[in-house]
Amino acid sequence: MSKRDYYEVLGLSKGASKDEIKKAYRKLSKQYHPDINKEPDADAKFKEIAEAYEVLSDDQKKAQYDQFGHTDPNQGFGGGDFGGFGGFEDIFDTFFGGGGRRRRDPNAPRQGADLQYTMSLAFEEAVFGKETTIEIPREEECNTCDGSGAKPGTKPETCSHCNGAGQLNVEQNTPFGRIVNRRVCHYCSGTGKQIKDKCSTCGGTGKVKKRKKINVKIPAGVDDGQQLRVTGQGEPGINGGPAGDLYVVFHVRPHEFFEREDDDIYCEMPLTFAQAVLGDEIEVPTLHGKVKLKIPAGTQTGTKFRLRGKGVPNVRGYGQGDQHIQVRVITPTKLSPKQKELIREFSSLSGVDAPDEQHDSFFAKVKRAIKGE
Repeated sequence: MSKRDYYEVLGLSKGASKDEIKKAYRKLSKQYHPDINKEPDADAKFKEIAEAYEVLSDDQKKAQYDQFGHTDPNQGFGGGDFGGFGGFEDIFDTFFGGGGRRRRDPNAPRQGADLQYTMSLAFEEAVFGKETTIEIPREEECNTCDGSGAKPGTKPETCSHCNGAGQLNVEQNTPFGRIVNRRVCHYCSGTGKQIKDKCSTCGGTGKVKKRKKINVKIPAGVDDGQQLRVTGQGEPGINGGPAGDLYVVFHVRPHEFFEREDDDIYCEMPLTFAQAVLGDEIEVPTLHGKVKLKIPAGTQTGTKFRLRGKGVPNVRGYGQGDQHIQVRVITPTKLSPKQKELIREFSSLSGVDAPDEQHDSFFAKVKRAIKGE
């Protein structure tokens, strides 16, 4: 099944900006996060969204995707065999004496494959960081045969078909005459070695699947979708090559009160009518503890306040964000007769005897709008 277009996954057009990509990802990742959305396909959609964001948020990967889409540009002409010529590379070998790309030595040291591990973090864990131990499945050298793949007491023998070269010469009749192509020896898979008595533990592969515990230090300030590279903790190298790396991808669970935008924190605080009118000093929760916030008299609903340095520490060490607070005046829904009487009295005084110039101007504008003036 072909992959969906990454822009389509995030609900964006191809010319979307970096901010639009980030906002779309935040919205959809919260909607389909497996910890929140219990629909059967939520996990698959969440992974699809994370994959799309990983590509489109990286300038280099995005440029490559915009040009080639899901096609790997390193695959040349789609791996076609040109009617029996053995592939584009063989044509170079045929006409230019192997002047194309050099074939990889099957016995040369090669780096092991990279691994990816998805870690779910609580909101506070992402903000402050932590040290933890994870357990990952990966291939390791078989202890029974010491990685040779051969039964203890025996050892791999030189391949009798390619004489240890790892390659075979294959003759073909073509319109240009008889030509010879070099192919990987399928008897020994290009290793130049054959194992007659295979190790019973690993089945001749020289590797076994194990679960390894790895200590990971998560830096303070990581955000949803970011990843951490743990060098040398991927699959072991081949033929003595270095091990691959482990990439830990973070998915941050949303907070019930706080919202995060880059290194800043946003929240909403309720105010009573009396607090908004008369002013007050209220206690505001932050990720760093409770702080006092002075509310001036006459504060309107929607007014914003900023607490400097009460946001998220920058993951690269460039300072710390702020906390932004938006107040919302709560209108009471259940009043006693006495309270209703006092409100009517206040309304009467406000409307006749003690007009407020600002409110009077506002209501005058409303009246003019209703009359169509």
